[in-house]
Amino acid sequence: MLMARPVLKNLLEQYETLSARHAAHGSGESLRRLEDVSYTLCVSTGTRDIDAALAAARHRLAATDPAHHARHARAKHAQALAS
Repeated sequence: MLMARPVLKNLLEQYETLSARHAAHGSGESLRRLEDVSYTLCVSTGTRDIDAALAAARHRLAATDPAHHARHARAKHAQALAS
């Protein structure tokens, strides 16, 4: 499935932000928003689960922007430290 780079990048950033917020301040609203963006990522990448969707999105973004992978690795590390 083809997805415009800026849209896919935005979805991935939304997921990462919402995931961190939900982990820190789990609420019904944050869970609903996280589920919505997870579903959209799955549909956008043609996958059935969020792990596959994240991998597909990151792979597509890395293919067009090698620096994206390095930024994502730093963000994921920072998120793990905050948990």
